Amino acid sequence: MRVVVTQAGTVHTADYPDPELLPGHILVQTRCSAISPGTEMTAQRRKPEHPVVLGYSAMGVVQEVGEGVRHIQKGQRVACYGGPYVRHAETLLVPKHLAVPLEDHVDSGEAAFVGLGAIAIHALRQAGLQFGETVVVVGLGIVGQLVCQIANAASYRVIGFDLIESRCAKWESSGSAKACRSLQEVEAAVREATHNAGADAVIVCAGSKERGLIDSGLDWLRDRGSLVVVGDLKLEFDRERMFRKEAKLLISRAGGPGRYDRSYEKDGVDYPIGFVRWTEGRNMQEYVRLLSEGRLHVGSLITGRYPLHRIAEAYEQYAHCPQETLGLLVDYS
Repeated sequence: MRVVVTQAGTVHTADYPDPELLPGHILVQTRCSAISPGTEMTAQRRKPEHPVVLGYSAMGVVQEVGEGVRHIQKGQRVACYGGPYVRHAETLLVPKHLAVPLEDHVDSGEAAFVGLGAIAIHALRQAGLQFGETVVVVGLGIVGQLVCQIANAASYRVIGFDLIESRCAKWESSGSAKACRSLQEVEAAVREATHNAGADAVIVCAGSKERGLIDSGLDWLRDRGSLVVVGDLKLEFDRERMFRKEAKLLISRAGGPGRYDRSYEKDGVDYPIGFVRWTEGRNMQEYVRLLSEGRLHVGSLITGRYPLHRIAEAYEQYAHCPQETLGLLVDYS
């Protein structure tokens, strides 16, 4: 089978052996997979000497079901998340907790973004928001757009911020949304939305090696608010700002509890719901539920589809035209 890899700064396909079915797993014929620009472009820029497999979010059709898998049937469409099991590849061997069945009316392309959706959901959970509170989302790339839409569906007050005009316009096109193009605009929007109290949370989805975003986020927060880091951000900040607000600085690790835990992911040992309400797998289920109920509109965020043999062009699109690019899909048909 063909698998997408990066090596020495290039992206191409390579031939890998077809996976064999294991207990607690399913075999999936991939229909489409979603590119995660932050993670995958970072891997490409590192120019690894040996091939590094790319991708972690996809959907496809179940070809075989292993022993111990009861919630998925052969022939079903499923959304899948989590490397190294899920990747840009023609066939996937997916542990049972990392696959969610899809209803017939759920769009395949939208479902392929399940991994990024779970990441967005977990970031909002880390913020600990309650009904009616205000969140500032910094960075309106694909993950930031998903955070905004999901926060809006949960009836939070949402203020988006990005320096790229097209991304601000995309968020504003959803209706009553508020997008800001400068730090000064964010400050004014927060004052207006919160009656000068400050935002309850700031979620930073942008990647930056420059100091300053965290300090700005702390300025926008209310007393004892939360700042959640999702993007690849330089973790330097003014201690006085943090101390004055007694703010919480939180890291959002991927799609939720269970991610990177071999016993949960590979061995299929679930966390009891009474102790861990929202696992990686349950966050995936929520993303699919929101799609099924029409509460998310991910199709408008998909700005390109590339067949597998043209995969290098997709990464060139992200590298050279970021203003025009949000979500890109790899098509295996």
